[in-house]
Amino acid sequence: MQRIRLTERPDWRMKAESYGFPFHTIGGEVYWDESIAWRFSLREIEEDLEAPTGELEQLCLAFVAEAIKHPAILTRLGIPEMYWSFVRESWQRGDRNLYGRFDLAYDGKTPAKLLEYNADTPTSLFEASVFQWSWLEDQMAAGGLPAGSDQFNSLHERLVKALRNIRRGQHFLLHLASVADSQEDKATVAYLADCARQAGLETKELPIEQIGIDSGGQFTDGDDVLIRVLFKLYPWEWLFKEAFGRHLPAARTQFIEPPWKALLSTKGLMPMLWEMAPNHKNLLASYFADDPRCASLGDRVEKPLHSREGANIRVIRAGAETQSTPGDYGGPAIVQALAPTAEFPGGHAIIGSWVVASEPAGIGIREDAGLITRDTARFVPHFIEGE
Repeated sequence: MQRIRLTERPDWRMKAESYGFPFHTIGGEVYWDESIAWRFSLREIEEDLEAPTGELEQLCLAFVAEAIKHPAILTRLGIPEMYWSFVRESWQRGDRNLYGRFDLAYDGKTPAKLLEYNADTPTSLFEASVFQWSWLEDQMAAGGLPAGSDQFNSLHERLVKALRNIRRGQHFLLHLASVADSQEDKATVAYLADCARQAGLETKELPIEQIGIDSGGQFTDGDDVLIRVLFKLYPWEWLFKEAFGRHLPAARTQFIEPPWKALLSTKGLMPMLWEMAPNHKNLLASYFADDPRCASLGDRVEKPLHSREGANIRVIRAGAETQSTPGDYGGPAIVQALAPTAEFPGGHAIIGSWVVASEPAGIGIREDAGLITRDTARFVPHFIEGE
C-alpha cells in the first residue's frame, strides 16, 4: 500500500461534468483529487480488505437476526417502539437490501478495523464506481499507469444485477427520492436510476419532500401516483421522526434500503458487534458511553449514535481532547478505541469498502487533514499493481 503522485488528466473536469459528476469541486475546493492515488497489491485487496468486508457483512446480518428478538437491543439502538414490528417483519419477509459502505481504518501493516457501517444512505457511490474506473482506463491508455493495472471495483455490474434481482421479472415503477437541495444526493440517485434502467426497470426521480399520503394512508408522488417501490436516500432514523412516519408500518411500499437496515445504520452497532465477537481482528473495542468500561480504552473516539459526515466527533488522546467537530447531532453516544489509519504528510486516509447485495464490490478512499473524516474530505482513486 503506497500513496503516489500522478499527472492529472487535463480534461478530467470536463469529463466529470459530462459523466453527471458536478460536485467534483465543492465550494471552490477539489473533492475529486487525481493528483495522487493509492497503490495496492492484489494480496492486500483480497486478504486485507475484500475478505474482511465479506466477513463483517455476515457478522452484521447475524446481528440483525438476533437483535429483532430483543426489545432491549432495539431500545439501545434508538429504534422507537412503534416501529419494532415494522423492522422485524421486514427482516422476516426477506426484504432485499441493495448496498452499503464499511469505513475501514487500514494502514497496510495491521488488520483493517471497522470504524462504522454506512448501511442505509451511503454516498460517494458514483465516484467509487464509474468515475474511478474511467480514471483507471484513461491513465493506462496515457501511460500514467502500467498496462495490466487493475482496480477493486465491480460496483456497477453488481448494482445492475442486484436491481434486476429486486425486480424479479416484475414490471413496476421504481421511485427514487432524495433531499431537494443536496447536489450529491441527487447525483447519487440519478446514478442508481441509470443502473435500474439498465436492469430493466422504469424509474422516476423526485425530491423526498414531494412524497405525500393518500386517503388510504399510502405514499404517493407529486402526481398522485402510488409509490410501490421506493429507493430513499434519506435515513430511517429521520423517517421515524417525521410526522408521516406513523404511516410507514401500514404502507404497502417496498423500501430500499429495507427497514431492517435501521439496525445497522447506527454507531450503536459497534459495541453490539464487539459484544458478539470480542477481540475480532477487524473490530475495535467499543462501548456505549455510559458503560464504565470506556475508561479502559485509552486513546479513543466518541461518536453520537446517529451523527453523519464526521459531525460531533471527539478524539481523546492521553486523556485530553485533541480534535473535535461541530454539528447538530446529540443524544446517546458510543466510545471506540482509536485505530491506526493510513497516514501521509498532512493527513490521513480511510477506506470505504462497498458491499452490493451483501457481497464485497469495491473500495473508495477519502483523505482528510485530521483523524476525523468530514464532509470536506477528498476522494482519491486507487489501483492494483500488475503482477
